[in-house]
Amino acid sequence: MEENRDDILLLNLIRVGDQLAFKHLFETYFTSLCRFMYVYINEKPVVEELALDIFMYVWENRETLRIRISFKAYLFQAARNKCLNELRKEKHIISLDELATDIADTGIMSLESDELYRFVEEAVCALPEKCRTVFQLSRNENLSNQEIASRLNISVKTVEGQITKALKRIKVFLGDSYYYLW
Repeated sequence: MEENRDDILLLNLIRVGDQLAFKHLFETYFTSLCRFMYVYINEKPVVEELALDIFMYVWENRETLRIRISFKAYLFQAARNKCLNELRKEKHIISLDELATDIADTGIMSLESDELYRFVEEAVCALPEKCRTVFQLSRNENLSNQEIASRLNISVKTVEGQITKALKRIKVFLGDSYYYLW
């Protein structure tokens, strides 16, 4: 949660044109973003140019930029998309096995899955209490809808409705960045 508050503050400062806040964002993420992108594109000048493009986009669109997750997740998602677009444009061919090995070696999947886990946890915490309780019993304790209904003394239809409501809210919370999960 601390990182999210820092990101919100940073975004607000950048929105009003605070160059020091933008410099902090750049210095914090530029090198790790380049390392991440280097897994996809093995050309340092191209990677650095793409990373700079991302930061330029953030600065130029600062007033209207919508970040639903953290700056870090936003930047890494943008970097991934930039790399994939560049590879499509250049028609580079990379075997999936080679890419999977490179990603596993750098720990990027761990970074992204940790980040995703944190976002899902935040989304679950933001659910209304009854909805959160039903969802956690279903997902964390692997209880059936009938078991949840019995435990909470509610109908199975109510359980189904609460789970559907929870999934919709989590999807909205995560936004377009993780649409492929739902």
